[in-house]
Amino acid sequence: MPGTLNTQPNLACPDEFYERLIEMHRDFTQTQSEAANAALILLLANHIGDAGVLREALDIARADGKLA
Repeated sequence: MPGTLNTQPNLACPDEFYERLIEMHRDFTQTQSEAANAALILLLANHIGDAGVLREALDIARADGKLA
């Protein structure tokens, strides 16, 4: 349904994605890792493109961040 964030497992190969995500950070400083994460977030947000879905994702991520 458009405008609704899919929070159900949806990755065909989640372990492979996780490995690639970790590899992306190899040999990075903390600052470089943060910049890479920000770039990835912006690329994926652009790909999604739906403001409602992005708002929902931001709200969920903020709530999860408060639990940490």
